[in-house]
Amino acid sequence: MASRHEYSTPTLIEKSLSLLDAIMLDAGAHSIAAIASSKKVPQATAYRIVSALVDQGMLVTVERGRYLPGLRLLDYARQVDPMQILARLARPAVTRIAQRFRQDAHLAAMDGGMVTYLVKAGAAGAAAFARQGMQLEAYCSGVGKVLLAHLPEDDLTEYLANGPFIRLTPNTIVDPDVLRSHLAKVRIDGYALDNEEIAEGLRCLAVPVRDHRCQVIAALSLSGRAGTLKPRRLVAVRAALDDAAARLHVALGGDGRTR
Repeated sequence: MASRHEYSTPTLIEKSLSLLDAIMLDAGAHSIAAIASSKKVPQATAYRIVSALVDQGMLVTVERGRYLPGLRLLDYARQVDPMQILARLARPAVTRIAQRFRQDAHLAAMDGGMVTYLVKAGAAGAAAFARQGMQLEAYCSGVGKVLLAHLPEDDLTEYLANGPFIRLTPNTIVDPDVLRSHLAKVRIDGYALDNEEIAEGLRCLAVPVRDHRCQVIAALSLSGRAGTLKPRRLVAVRAALDDAAARLHVALGGDGRTR
């Protein structure tokens, strides 16, 4: 029977992946000996792993003991669209949320200052507005406000300086300073509410989706007629969206801690 120690000891595959990840992030700044020490991998094991990765074209030697990603690895990376992977992972959850609340659910990401809807699922009779593949302004949508709230400060400043922001309804926030304050609250609260800001009669609640490094890369939302998404129901909506976002974070390699 295996001991607890045997189960807790990293396997060679786990050590290899840990080293490869560290080497890619290090970008040749440190020796493999230093990286192995930081990852608590014996140097002999580390050199054996690295030698195999070099032989397979996954790593290249830039100078003695220092490595960079190899062309073969980079070629694999170029063939992968992270947003397509995220959309495929998220589609079942988006569909379930739409069916549960009988409204429209979405997954969206930022693209060139606009929000792109990667996945859309709707229920019969829902107040359809966004379509899959559609782009909308970020400042007045729930998903857009979540994504703006988590931009680096310089990027947010640049976005706010590139107005004017058009008033689409009486509730639309168009003043850059007011919008900045609002987005700061969105970041703290962990969700955004579009309260009839993009279209009268339409309300939307959105939460962030984080990748394996806890960076916000997308947003999940549920939208519907304002009369059907009242405060009490929004509590249940947020819980469902938060749960789906947490599961996506884990599926993307995260540790489950999203704040």
